[in-house]
Amino acid sequence: MNYREEIGNKYGSNYRFDALSLRISHRFRSILQTKMAEIFGYTACRQLSQMFVAIAFFHSSEYVLAVAIHGKITVALSSLLISKQYLLAMGCSLLEYMLEIFLFPGLKEFWWISNIGLALVIIGEIIRKTAILTAGNAFTHIIRIHHEDHHELVTHGIYRFVRHPGYCGFFVWATGTQIMLCNPLCTVLFMLVIWRFFSTRIPYEEHFLKQFFGSQYEEYAQQVPSGVPFVK
Repeated sequence: MNYREEIGNKYGSNYRFDALSLRISHRFRSILQTKMAEIFGYTACRQLSQMFVAIAFFHSSEYVLAVAIHGKITVALSSLLISKQYLLAMGCSLLEYMLEIFLFPGLKEFWWISNIGLALVIIGEIIRKTAILTAGNAFTHIIRIHHEDHHELVTHGIYRFVRHPGYCGFFVWATGTQIMLCNPLCTVLFMLVIWRFFSTRIPYEEHFLKQFFGSQYEEYAQQVPSGVPFVK
C-alpha cells in the first residue's frame, strides 16, 4: 500500500466514524425530544396539575376549617396535615410517575382509569369535609385522651353510616390521587400504608371513646362500620 492509499483509508475511516456518530447523535436527539414531549405534553400536564390542585385544596381547606371551627389561637400549623412521612410518600409518587411516563408513556394514557381516580379524589374530599362540618367542635386532628364538657358523641348525618368518615374520606382521597396518576405501584403502596395506619389508630382512638361514652359508644360501634375496609 502506498502513501496515498494509506491516507485515503485513514480519512475514509474517519469520515465513516463521523457519519455514524452523527446518525447516533441525531437518533438520540430525536428520542430525547420525543420523551420530553411526552413528559411535558398534555397527559402529564393535566394529570400533574390535577394532583397539585388536589393536594393544595385538601391541605388548605383542612387548615381553614380547623381555624373556622376551633379558632386561630388554638390551631397549629400541624392542622395542615403535612408530615415528613407524607412528603416522602408524595415524593415517591412523583418519582414513579416521572419514571413511568419516560419509560412507559402508554401506561399514563388510560384516561378512564385516571378519571376514576379523579372521581375518587372528589368523593374522598366530600366525605371528609362533610365529616368535619357535621362533627364541628367534636372533630380534631389530634386524638382526645381527656373528656371535655363540650365533647359529645356525634351519630347523626354522615356518622349514621360510618363511624370514622374523616378517615374513610382520606383513604378514598389518597388512593384516588394515585389512580388519577395511573401509578400502579404507589396505588397499592398507599392503600397498604394508609390501611395499616388506620388499623392501629382506630382501635387506639376508640379505646378513649369507650371511656368517654361507655355503652353508648359500644352500641353505636356494633351497629355502624368503621368506614375503613377490614377494620372493625
